[in-house]
Amino acid sequence: MMNVEDLRSYCLSLDTDVVEKFPFTAFKYAKDVLVFYISGHMFCYFDINDLSNVTVKCDPDSIPELEEHYDWISKPYNGNAKYWIGMDAYRADNEQFAQKELILLSWPIQCLVLFRFSIFGVSSNSLRSS
Repeated sequence: MMNVEDLRSYCLSLDTDVVEKFPFTAFKYAKDVLVFYISGHMFCYFDINDLSNVTVKCDPDSIPELEEHYDWISKPYNGNAKYWIGMDAYRADNEQFAQKELILLSWPIQCLVLFRFSIFGVSSNSLRSS
């Protein structure tokens, strides 16, 4: 089973530009949510004390199939279900490869979005303010 340190190390290993933060410390029930960013945009987050909902960015067209195929995929924790999925790391005990693959796929989604905007001359700073 993946633990917090495994998940953290894996997310950080995806790119030297991946940044981790605890951005919700002002909120009682979200103070322990660790978020991973690429170019200032989230691609994965989870509560370090509870891995029952590791939330990752996902291709919207893939979500129904993933939810049907894996019983440990559910709605995201406090995220838009059109773009995010939740993974129960406890229930996915024997499928670490699938979990890592979904995290790996979430990272380029953010990079692709940023690339599309950059070729049209929109900076990532203007994206953050919207």
